[in-house]
Amino acid sequence: MENITDYKYKKAKQKVECIKSFHIHLTVYVIVISFLTFINYMTTDYFWVIFPALGWGVGLIGHWLHVYGTDYFLGSNWEKRKIQQFMDKEEF
Repeated sequence: MENITDYKYKKAKQKVECIKSFHIHLTVYVIVISFLTFINYMTTDYFWVIFPALGWGVGLIGHWLHVYGTDYFLGSNWEKRKIQQFMDKEEF
């Protein structure tokens, strides 16, 4: 029994670390792209900042998918949760 608890704890800790690293990645993205946008605005009329923003944004989306999975919105439990949500409503 202790083994299962240890395993669950390790998996949960690993998941929390993944979520934490995603939020750090997102924060760094916002700061750096904001700084690059400021530099772009101050130096030239050509909107070059879109290229690093899109490139890094694709990587950020990949990181998000890795952390939260592909079934975040319409995943395997979505239908069951939605049905339960409608059943819980009084006026339905």
